[in-house]
Amino acid sequence: MPLRTRIKICGLTRESDVAAAVEAGADAIGFVFYDRSPRHVTLDRAVSLVRELPPFVTPVGLFVNASMADIAAACAAIPDLLLQFHGDEDVAACEAPHRPYLRAARIGPGFDLLNFAALYSSAQAILLDAFVEGYGGGGKVFDWSVIPPNVPRPVVLSGGLNPANVIDGITRVRPSAVDVSSGVEAAKGIKDAQLIRRFCAAVREADQLLAASPA
Repeated sequence: MPLRTRIKICGLTRESDVAAAVEAGADAIGFVFYDRSPRHVTLDRAVSLVRELPPFVTPVGLFVNASMADIAAACAAIPDLLLQFHGDEDVAACEAPHRPYLRAARIGPGFDLLNFAALYSSAQAILLDAFVEGYGGGGKVFDWSVIPPNVPRPVVLSGGLNPANVIDGITRVRPSAVDVSSGVEAAKGIKDAQLIRRFCAAVREADQLLAASPA
């Protein structure tokens, strides 16, 4: 269990939301480069938003079956961009940019997470999300009890998290990080600063509970 659960706020589209996430203590800020998402931003817009980030807050680019050219352009424009693959990308496609990456796993009936994590052993972490029709996060919670305790890569818990359930998620799953988007929104792509603060505070509360509990 990490000493501090890392926090990623995803799907940001406005400078004010970036500022709110940074102020609340987010470790990473996600930008959606999937044009079918209501949270989609262009590369130029993402570059403008990344300029708002202080040192040690990581920009993350979410891609869904994107071309190598588009990924290369994003990496060139945002040199410290962490890649997040949410589509059907195989290991070769994830490794081709030669950049650190997260691989999303869409947890549904019969999904073999241990095999998936072993297959993507070069990933910095496996991001666990609920299986939904289409691609990208669906804001749905999945059954956390199906997550095996011995996943061979760090785990990022995602899928329907919000200020009310993230403490339960962290104490039950004990992930390396949590990822939230719709759970801190006023509308799709429009974040709520108060919800962001409450979410980050809840993560810190969960860490305190784990630190105080017997190993």
